[in-house]
Amino acid sequence: MSDEGRLDYMLDRVVARHREISAILAEGKMVGADFARLSKEFADLDPLVGEVQGLRRAEEERREAAQMAADPQSDAEMRALAEAERDALGQQIEAARRRIQILLLPRDEADARNAILEIRAGTGGEEAALFAADLYRMYQRYAALRGWRWEPLDVSETGIGGFREASASITGKDVFARLKFESGVHRVQRVPATEAGGRIHTSAATVAVLPEAEEVDIQIDEKDLRIDVFRSSGPGGQSVNTTDSAVRITHIPTGVVVSQQDEKSQHKNKAKAMKVLRARLYEAQRQSLADARAADRKSQVGSGDRSERIRTYNFPQGRVTDHRINLTLYKIDKVLEGEALDELVEALVAEDQATRLAALQ
Repeated sequence: MSDEGRLDYMLDRVVARHREISAILAEGKMVGADFARLSKEFADLDPLVGEVQGLRRAEEERREAAQMAADPQSDAEMRALAEAERDALGQQIEAARRRIQILLLPRDEADARNAILEIRAGTGGEEAALFAADLYRMYQRYAALRGWRWEPLDVSETGIGGFREASASITGKDVFARLKFESGVHRVQRVPATEAGGRIHTSAATVAVLPEAEEVDIQIDEKDLRIDVFRSSGPGGQSVNTTDSAVRITHIPTGVVVSQQDEKSQHKNKAKAMKVLRARLYEAQRQSLADARAADRKSQVGSGDRSERIRTYNFPQGRVTDHRINLTLYKIDKVLEGEALDELVEALVAEDQATRLAALQ
């Protein structure tokens, strides 16, 4: 069977399954978990079935146009029009088949999840901390533009507007699918505000995007946790709370440590810290199962050294370059405002899809 024949056979099975689920749901006898499972499968198949139906219509129209173009009884003008329509439909069919192949690619099970974003200042001192704050605001604006919910988890400020580290929970549609390629070292080249001589400095910050885990994904035994409470403090060490509300949780088996002090309530800080801990452990488990990266979180973001960058933000030239796909945009302001970040995200998603499609050939 040819590749096209195998694809057609697979698509026929998909359409048949979609029709079968539709009939079952229409009976109204499914309840509880079974109903939820089938409803999700039906919803997941919907976009694919829509593309298949469009493909089938285009194929039928192309056959009709081809017959008209080959009909010796048609006049020359009609045959020319039919040939043009046949060729145009051929291009539509090719594009539809490519979209369908992409929809058939196995999805990362975490793609539909919400995410935990973590940003840390790397090489470059105070300038790196200021850049970390710029990145934090970039993703916050991007989340707002996409209608996602943004919840700050923990922000450690330097006192002059920089962030030593910061984290946030992002909730919405396909959050992890769109942000997962942001993980890595981001490098900035610019003249710091504190630089009197006007020299360009190079600094870096690390970004980690972790899929948010549910309690059913990661079972955490209380006896594996060491929980320390301490007094919260703000920039410069001044007390911002007179009670021991800050929480530090250590997962003893893995050594993962999470601190949370943004809330005045110890209970709320513990809940937020557990959310981050669960996300980190889940990501480590995903990495281990995929055998793509080590379970250690550092494998995702590197050490923060300038040489490990995935993207460079060059202010003097007004450009942003993603080194993984050799894409440069001369619109650094719009990228940092979140407006043009989608151009980078879309290109990274397309590159990932192309790589996975090539692996299936």
